[in-house]
Formats: sequence, structure tokens, C-alpha cells
Amino acid sequence: MDWLETAKDALTVLAFIGVYGVLFLAAKALKDVLTSYSLVEELGHKDNFAVGISLGGYFLATAFIFAGVVSGPSRGLGQDIVEVLGYSLLGLIFLNATRWCIDKFVFHEFCNNTEIVEDQNCGMAAVRGGAYVATGLIAAGSLHGEGGGILTACVFFVLGQISLFVFTRIYDFTTPYHLQNQVRENNTAAGIAFGGTLMALGIVLGKAVSGNFIGWAENLIIFAELAVTGIVILQISRILMDKLILRGHDLNKEISEDRNMAAGFLEMVVALCFAIVLVTLI
Repeated sequence: MDWLETAKDALTVLAFIGVYGVLFLAAKALKDVLTSYSLVEELGHKDNFAVGISLGGYFLATAFIFAGVVSGPSRGLGQDIVEVLGYSLLGLIFLNATRWCIDKFVFHEFCNNTEIVEDQNCGMAAVRGGAYVATGLIAAGSLHGEGGGILTACVFFVLGQISLFVFTRIYDFTTPYHLQNQVRENNTAAGIAFGGTLMALGIVLGKAVSGNFIGWAENLIIFAELAVTGIVILQISRILMDKLILRGHDLNKEISEDRNMAAGFLEMVVALCFAIVLVTLI
């Protein structure tokens, strides 16, 4: 065993764990600055589970971003640390921009913060947490590989948000209930189902933007093909669950009328299963 090489590898791992620790603290500090409520108050004194769900998705997304950046090509430990920290901080900006996009464009009929903080709406928290994770996966893919940079990362972040918006409209159109009304009425089952499906789409979109940047035409075509494929597959997975797993029961009724969290959770898992299989095969 080459002990010197082993020691160097161990020091490298410790160094990057330290970098992620800095990123984690930066994510917490940025969240404190950009939110009007106290995380300590909501989590420690009010035991606000909804804030915990949303914040959990946010922190999980930071890990995906870091993993996507750190797994890129190495240029030496010193330069790697600087680039990993810099691009990961860009990913944090993407995450917080996602929160604004959801509030203004996706779930725009009510104040998302009011639902999560004041009403402790776990359904809305599940949607926001799922959107955080989806964005983290997209950012991880766009920041991984060679040939790209800040511009390509920003462009694919915007395209990812547009895809999530389009998918939300398709999802809402294909379900007999109005998604925003269900979430506003604190239907946790609906929030879990949709938030999980957003994560599943994030897995596909993350794959679509990962790898080396070849050129705008080539990469945009790949992104469009996988985005459309992912949206179609996720719609099919929902139909299969309704017809094969919940035979004799209506999935939409279970979620919208019965508020069956087991059905919502299962829809999330099935969507994630199909997304994982899809990105493994392509």
C-alpha cells in the first residue's frame, strides 16, 4: 500500500468535506437573509414541520449541487477548491431564485411563505422542497463536465425552470382537481405527490444537462428531447399506478377527496422509480 498516496487522498477528502461545510453554512446564512422569518423560531419554538420539510429539501439540494461540481475534472487541489466553492455558491443562488419562481409563476394564486410559515402547510412545503431538489439536480448537471461555464449554467437553469413550469401546467391539466386549490387547502397528499414528481423530473433534466458542453445546438437538442421524454414518461407512470397498483380505486379521488397520504407517497416513489430507470438507460 502506498501510504503517502493514501494520506494525500485522505487529506483531499477532508479538504472537500470542509468546503461543503462552508457551503452548508453559506446556504443557511443566505436563507436567513432572504427569508422574513426566523428558522430558529419556527423550528425550535413552534415545531413547524412545514418549514422543516422545505428546509430539508433546500439542504438536500445543496448536497446534489456540491456532488455535481466536485465530480468534474481535476485541475489541482487548490484550483479545484476555488472552482467548487465558486460554482456551488452559484448553485445556491439558483436555489433561492427557484423559491421566487415558484411563488410568482407556478403557485402564484397565494403566498407560499404564508402557507408554510403561518399555516404550517405541509403540502406546500412538500412542493417547495421537491422544487429545491429538482433545481439542485439540474444545477448539478449543468455545473458538471467541461466546455461550459457560468453562462451555460445560467441558461440551463432558466430552461429547467421553464420545464418545471410547463410540467406543472400539464400535470394540472391532466388531473381533474385544481392543484393549487388542493395545496392551498393543506392537502398534504397532493403536495407530496406533486413535489415528488418534480424531483423525478429534476433527475431527468439533470441528466439532460450533464456532461461536456459540445455546442448550443447539440446540447439544446439533447435537453429538449430528454425534457419531453421525461414529461411523457412521468405522465405514463401516473396512469400505470392508477390502473395497475390502485386497481378498483381512483388515484385522483384518493388524493383530492380522501387526502390519502399513502397514495400521494406512492405516486412520488413510482415517479422517482421511472425517472431513475430512464436516466440509467439513456
